[in-house]
Amino acid sequence: MRNIKLVISFDGTDFCGWQAQRDLPTVQGVIEDRLTVICNHPIILHGAGRTDSGVHAFGMVANFSTGSKISCYGLQKGLNSLLPDAIRILAAEDVDHDFHARKSARAKTYCYYFSIAPIVLATNRLYVTSLTGPFDFDQVDKCLQGLLGCHDFSSFEATGSRDKTRTSGRGAVRTIMGATLVEDQNPQQFKLVLRGDGFLRKMVRNITGTLFEVGQGRMTAEQFQEVLEGKDRNLAGPTAPACGLFLNDIEYDGGEQGSSSLRGKKYFK
Repeated sequence: MRNIKLVISFDGTDFCGWQAQRDLPTVQGVIEDRLTVICNHPIILHGAGRTDSGVHAFGMVANFSTGSKISCYGLQKGLNSLLPDAIRILAAEDVDHDFHARKSARAKTYCYYFSIAPIVLATNRLYVTSLTGPFDFDQVDKCLQGLLGCHDFSSFEATGSRDKTRTSGRGAVRTIMGATLVEDQNPQQFKLVLRGDGFLRKMVRNITGTLFEVGQGRMTAEQFQEVLEGKDRNLAGPTAPACGLFLNDIEYDGGEQGSSSLRGKKYFK
């Protein structure tokens, strides 16, 4: 049996997230169906994480086992010929049997795109969240500095996303290694970049929605810190729309796999 790793880009607009669900269109489900045809046996695809309905990816990583002798080049080409245009296989390669897309990951980076322009380009409507009114970048920057390091992110975890009675595991504790606001190429458009060792369900969108509250003057940076320390989802702001969120890349021992789309000017000096 071979262990094959895929690097995948997808537009999540028309999918009910990554994870396969009965009778619902998902990215994992579609790829598994096409792989089953190519490899001539049922395929179980292991993704590096789950993305919500409507969330996109520049560089999702997944792996699967197969006894098929098809080359990785043939596999990539065949998959792209069968998959809808909203899903592209960027790379396929044989890897060691102990590689697991999720368990072997060392860090993940998410980007959230938003615009404060009065009018957002029609071509960006599915990929950029539009905010109206003034935006206080200095206050948001203070919040980003407070996110760095190891914290309990219960305040930004989706309600009911895990069994809180479990005593094993790390609970809601995660480490954020990078949190920056980058000016994007389009005028008055920005991307929030968060890099961490893992993320809870809807954690990035909940952090972003709360940062929007700060940027638009409905919350101070000090109150944001209190939300983080409060470990209570009811204290945080609303969940930001899914359309602006992209899984950018995933890092493993030996380097990252995914996109190099982090180019851009850091907004703050």
